[in-house]
Amino acid sequence: MKIYTGGGDDGSTGLYYGGRVPKSAAGPEAYGTVDETVAALGVARSLADPETAARLIDLQRQLFVVGAELATDPANRHKLSEGVSLVTTAMVTALEQRIDRIVEESGMPTEFVVPGGNALAAALDNARAVGRRAERRAVAAVTGDSQVVPYLNRLADLLYMEARAAESEWQPVRTEEDQ
Repeated sequence: MKIYTGGGDDGSTGLYYGGRVPKSAAGPEAYGTVDETVAALGVARSLADPETAARLIDLQRQLFVVGAELATDPANRHKLSEGVSLVTTAMVTALEQRIDRIVEESGMPTEFVVPGGNALAAALDNARAVGRRAERRAVAAVTGDSQVVPYLNRLADLLYMEARAAESEWQPVRTEEDQ
């Protein structure tokens, strides 16, 4: 078996459970950006302490569930397995609980924050921005009662708070001199 097949040389890509679509279609755009988010989280994970790294690899694995759902023709969505290839409400709720824990421990910024307090925070903010793009792309790709968009929305919120928790202090957009 080879890594390359040549099947996509015509500009199309295969879907989970069959079918082909143009690589520029909404689904491939969305799951491609989810893949970018996974890679960006990998950069953040490489900079993290073991506890944070464990949380980040968990998110990377969950994003494969998101990608699987986005890579499936809506007509085959019924074939997906909850939590394996189909995003669930429980997955969204778990992100909300993680966000709430960080807010309890670290507090919540009261104004916009300039990213880059340290390398890990900067990498998390980059992953957040890529995740927001994945969310925007997913809006055009999902149908029905999919939890993909809520999941990506909460993921970006979580990554924002993880970045703030990784910084010793936040750098606000405006200084007291600006006010």
